[in-house]
Amino acid sequence: MLYRQERTGLDGRTFDMLKFRTMPEGTEGESGPVWAPRGDRRPTRLGRTLRRLSLDELPQLWNVLTGDMSLVGPRPERRSSSISSRRAVPQYMLRHKVKAGLTGWAQVNGLRGDTSIEKRIEYDLYYIQNWSLALDVKIMILTLYRAWQHRHLA
Repeated sequence: MLYRQERTGLDGRTFDMLKFRTMPEGTEGESGPVWAPRGDRRPTRLGRTLRRLSLDELPQLWNVLTGDMSLVGPRPERRSSSISSRRAVPQYMLRHKVKAGLTGWAQVNGLRGDTSIEKRIEYDLYYIQNWSLALDVKIMILTLYRAWQHRHLA
């Protein structure tokens, strides 16, 4: 089952990002929007499998096809995270000068989920300042490699 989650993308515009539902409906109503900690018991059995194989993000290919996202770029943030981060992290808003991506330089370097926003921004800014087609290809290859590696470690 799919669900939509509002995210902030290019030029700070919001869009509905698609995801596979990995937790029971209403879960966020109990906790609010929080990063799922390692070993979280809330995901469904199918949800754990989708997350382990990084397939919960697959519906975002639709967002790529509709132009809301790119294959590679800084991962889109929730609007509430974007507002608080813009105040706390210098140069945070520069990440909104490019399309949000399905994968990014920060993600292939291990900065996924509940990791330092400052470190993720550092990697996002590196990507923006050093963009090239070769870097995008490298990130896509590393994404596939990391997903394959993670699948075999889990």
